[in-house]
Amino acid sequence: MTRIALCQIPVAEDPSANLSRALAALAEAAEGGAELAIFPEAALTRYGKRVTDLAQPLDGPFVTGLAAAAREHGLSVIAGVFEPGEGRVHNTAVAIGPSGAIEAAYRKIHLFDSFGARESELVAPGDTPVVVELAGIRVGLVTCYDIRFPELTRALVDLGAEMFAVIAAWGSGPMKEEHWTTLVKARAIENTTWVAAVGQAPNPEARDGFGIGRSMLVDPMGVVRTDMGPTAAVQMCEIDSQITIATRNALPCLEHRRLQVGGS
Repeated sequence: MTRIALCQIPVAEDPSANLSRALAALAEAAEGGAELAIFPEAALTRYGKRVTDLAQPLDGPFVTGLAAAAREHGLSVIAGVFEPGEGRVHNTAVAIGPSGAIEAAYRKIHLFDSFGARESELVAPGDTPVVVELAGIRVGLVTCYDIRFPELTRALVDLGAEMFAVIAAWGSGPMKEEHWTTLVKARAIENTTWVAAVGQAPNPEARDGFGIGRSMLVDPMGVVRTDMGPTAAVQMCEIDSQITIATRNALPCLEHRRLQVGGS
């Protein structure tokens, strides 16, 4: 049994303000006995044209501050940041271990050029799926729009993922909230895998409000164990590997795949 914290925080433009908010959430997670704390996508700074100016390297003050807190509290952390690149930034999920060391960094593969948005104007895509061991669990890293692409989570399962950590800055709009909840559950069901999905809470100080919240923990059978709604909060949850084993014994769909159906 692994105890995790879903840290559904609002995000401002100012990285220092966001770090202060994240450190307070980490302290709460540690007090609640969490071994792993998961923050949203773009926890460093809000989306916008200034991300190229506000992006920080992984040894910059934001990640360094998270790493120091991880070491102080003895827990692991996953959070979304923007790394500087050549012209465009990278939308990166950074994974930090309880020693404060960076264990992995996943650069978002699928960029959100949909619903009138053009993430690719500011962000360069990554190309490598990432699985990292944190708190005794092999965690597959997924960022926001990635959740619409089942081939990514299937690749992560094939790499040994026992849980998906989906970090998001999911915006509101027609059917968007319905898509979010449906996709998170679908990725759990089709892979018989735990999904911990963490979104930004709406920010009342921001003009667009951005973020719908709705952070969720879904078990390998597709049962929603936690749905946080829109309110900023830190929610403790438990991941039970025995439920994964029982689900896969009853529903061994990963063993039943026929990859060459339709082939000659």
